[in-house]
Amino acid sequence: MQYGTFDDEAKEYIITRPDTPQSWSNYLGSTEYGAIITNNAGGYGFYQSGARGRFLRLRFNNVPLDQPGRYFYVRDNASRDYWSASWQPVGKPLEQYQSTCRHGTAYTIISSRYSAIATETTYFVPLGQNFEYWRLKVTNESNKARDLSLFTFCEFTNQWDTHQDQVNLQYSLFIVRGELTDDNLLRIAIQDNLSSDTDGVYLHDIARHCWMGMAGSVIDGFDSSRESFLGPYRSYHHPLVVEQGRCTNSRVFGDNACGSLQTNIILLPGESREILVLLGIGDARTVGKKKFAEFGSLERAETELQKLKKNWHEKLGSLTVETPDEELNHTINVWGLYNCLITFAWSRAASLVYNGERDGLGFRDSVQDILGVVAAMPDEACKRLELMLTGQLANGGAIPIIKPFEHRPGQETPPADEEFRSDDCLWFFNAVPAYVNETGDFDFYNKVLPYADHGEATVLAHLRRALEFNLERTGKHGLPCGLSADWNDCLRLGYYGESLFVAFQVRLGLTVYADIAKRLGKPEESDWAMAQREVLDKRIQTCAWDGNWFIWAIGQDGTVYGTKEYSEGQVYLNTQVWSVISGAASREQAVRCMETVHEQLATPYGLMLCAPPFAKAPIEVMRAVVFNPGIKENAGIFNHTQGWGVMAECLLGNGDRAYEYYRASMPAAYNTRAEIRQSEPYVQGQTTYSIYSPRPGNTRTSWLTGAAAWSYFSATQYILGIHPEVDGLRIDPCIPSAWDGFSAMRSFRGGTMQIVVHNPEHVCQGVVKMTVDGKPVEGNLIPPGDHKVEVWLGN
Repeated sequence: MQYGTFDDEAKEYIITRPDTPQSWSNYLGSTEYGAIITNNAGGYGFYQSGARGRFLRLRFNNVPLDQPGRYFYVRDNASRDYWSASWQPVGKPLEQYQSTCRHGTAYTIISSRYSAIATETTYFVPLGQNFEYWRLKVTNESNKARDLSLFTFCEFTNQWDTHQDQVNLQYSLFIVRGELTDDNLLRIAIQDNLSSDTDGVYLHDIARHCWMGMAGSVIDGFDSSRESFLGPYRSYHHPLVVEQGRCTNSRVFGDNACGSLQTNIILLPGESREILVLLGIGDARTVGKKKFAEFGSLERAETELQKLKKNWHEKLGSLTVETPDEELNHTINVWGLYNCLITFAWSRAASLVYNGERDGLGFRDSVQDILGVVAAMPDEACKRLELMLTGQLANGGAIPIIKPFEHRPGQETPPADEEFRSDDCLWFFNAVPAYVNETGDFDFYNKVLPYADHGEATVLAHLRRALEFNLERTGKHGLPCGLSADWNDCLRLGYYGESLFVAFQVRLGLTVYADIAKRLGKPEESDWAMAQREVLDKRIQTCAWDGNWFIWAIGQDGTVYGTKEYSEGQVYLNTQVWSVISGAASREQAVRCMETVHEQLATPYGLMLCAPPFAKAPIEVMRAVVFNPGIKENAGIFNHTQGWGVMAECLLGNGDRAYEYYRASMPAAYNTRAEIRQSEPYVQGQTTYSIYSPRPGNTRTSWLTGAAAWSYFSATQYILGIHPEVDGLRIDPCIPSAWDGFSAMRSFRGGTMQIVVHNPEHVCQGVVKMTVDGKPVEGNLIPPGDHKVEVWLGN
């Protein structure tokens, strides 16, 4: 079943029917002022933090999922019929109500048609501002004049801290007040008696203000009390004020606040009217008044919308491709990168699922997220990379959560020793080279940055401490300890239990470190890393190969997990693919273990994290047993890992299988089968139900997931093979053999590469000829600059 289409020229996804299997959402704003909006105008808003700065309310895991939101209600005063400008919340019968939603790059446009009245609502947050626009166009398509009343509605929180707002009601129900100011701005204030600052945003972390204003039409009424607007025992689909056709001019004083402004209009046949709503944070009497005076016109709103589009579209222009697979083109050219950019901004802090339990930047997640955006915005990637490096402790471990607005390098308190995770800083060996290779800024390794707790060091020394952290913490077999957790949070091996996944990460890190040190003219550092790698290789080969695949891990008590003798979780995806990525596996082992992956973990919907599921494993060791079979870490398809499977197959030259795996988990591949995936077909989800579930293919927890970065990274740098290196851009595709080739345009260090790849012999991999600006060159490395490149694959 299909609910929408891709429009790559406009860089939008168009939802053509509103009754999607789940709420399909989009992000507005920035990390300063953020917002989530769904295809039915549901969602919420937040300042800096989805947990402690939420000023527009959403009830999580509610029915319907995405209410309340940002609504316009329309009332026909002659017939007394009413509806909403988005299908929900009123929910008119779809045989009478038409709705289209265009999710774009940080804006959303929702159009509707009902009772010969057409509406178009555009939502966005202007660049660098702490307010949002709701622009409504209403058109009379009937042959008679129409008398209409329009009502805005949003529901403000009583306390911006979500726990206080949703749980501590004996306090939060008694601190909000609201009024319409002399400047016709709705003013909402929390603990107004404490406020003495100039902007009304923060004081004692309590006194916070919001404002709302309307331009383009007169205000004929208002309500700031939710109870007055909705009425007793009613909800958003049939508010009393809209039913009766007039606001009550309520001034909230305790209980719950809302934002409703009413305007009455007469539309002649064929006539259109536009109104503009501005909603922001700060005191209406100061901040709101100033912002409304400057930005409160339709002309200014259009200017700001075009600026916003230009800003985002320029980021998306870092790589464009034309391949034989249109769904891959949608993914690479627009939505895959946009998903990466949003995940980079918000980590795992705010979505329709993440409800404030992860307030800040998860360390290991955020380091990996850099991989997806470094080509699109290298300067911002560098800033984030430096922030995360200053979250590393002097012992080489890391603080689990970095809170950018509170982070104090050199003054942070380390976690307890038993709380360290083993993989945190090992992701630097993916992210730091990705930045240096993209920019050519090799001197970045010499930059001095502080540790989180005390001391400072060069970036290269930070990397060495990351390796030493794991090399100093090993178990009985000499493999790195899993500590509190390796990448898999469900694994509890005991502090001295050994993680083979981390061993492979350390091996990759040692290889990367040796290469960097050699280039920096530090042969003793390079020799140290290679010597450590040789020792580690022997330990891996001694205890980790099980005949057809690599084991999972070794518990502190000596139990070996992931073997043919262990009935549950016999094969673990991560150790198979990372044996290849790290180079630890011999060629024979790599081929054999990846064949095992294909035989035992591959499904039509992606690669399962492990199989068979856990049912009897002790929860003290394997917490995945708490999940239903076929979901998340319990033999589910954890989409974060799918890119690793693609990379491993590309490294082995298996382009057909790599692409089979990529399409199995590619959201756009489900656009015409949306009832299977259910989640948005334009962005990644954290987890997909596997064949051990009764609902295989269902995907949950969309947008904010490590799957975004690794999916984009694996497709662009491994399948398409457009791989930045310090000395230039290497072209080494590993594509499906059925492809005749592809073309791409890649921005790189101030230049533009126009790349055409030919595949006349229909192979998967192997560059046999390359020309740069019409001249044959040796190898497949292109120096920076403006170049036209042609590549031929063959045997």
